[in-house]
Amino acid sequence: MVVSFRMLQLALTGNIASGKSTVAALLASHGATIIDADVLAREAVLPGTTALAAIVDRFGSAVLQADGTLDRPALRHQVIRDPVAREALNAIVHPAVSRLRDARLADARQRGDAVVISDIPLLFEVGLEQGFDGVILVEAPELERLERLTRDRGLSHDEARAMIDAQWPSARKRAGATWIIDNDGPRAQLPVRVAELWQTIQALPLRGATADTSP
Repeated sequence: MVVSFRMLQLALTGNIASGKSTVAALLASHGATIIDADVLAREAVLPGTTALAAIVDRFGSAVLQADGTLDRPALRHQVIRDPVAREALNAIVHPAVSRLRDARLADARQRGDAVVISDIPLLFEVGLEQGFDGVILVEAPELERLERLTRDRGLSHDEARAMIDAQWPSARKRAGATWIIDNDGPRAQLPVRVAELWQTIQALPLRGATADTSP
């Protein structure tokens, strides 16, 4: 009998300002390997990449800063209220991010990491949820998220509203989630809820046995 180990691959998602990044950090503190799509997205559009060249070709040189790096606020201004422009941007960036994620997953598998969690803000919007063993959704009330965007990120009410409206509504995402963490109470509750989820994840089967049929 040969015991074969497998890597548990989970996705972490949540609408903007839901507290997803905090949950990711807490899961990492419990021992999960986190692959952050936002980090990969920045890497994918570094100067000299094909993705950045394609963005400039589509949206113009106005989305570049003087040093040749991507001017994210300028790009966001072009796409935030334009679904066609957002789709065009996603078609450029998401394949590049997927290639980088695949490389990180291969590294994790090589190391023997048991639980790998891919932090993907637009998981459902781009249809990636089927590629994982389970989906963790972080939730927070919309009014609270709107307040966080204006208070903590310095966005205008209209900008914050547009960013929220650009994502799927929470109810639609809840239907596709395996686990939901409601970030709707005192700050001290969130670590407790994440710890409870980690116990659930730890109880999932990470290995299976297969018969060795070799002579």
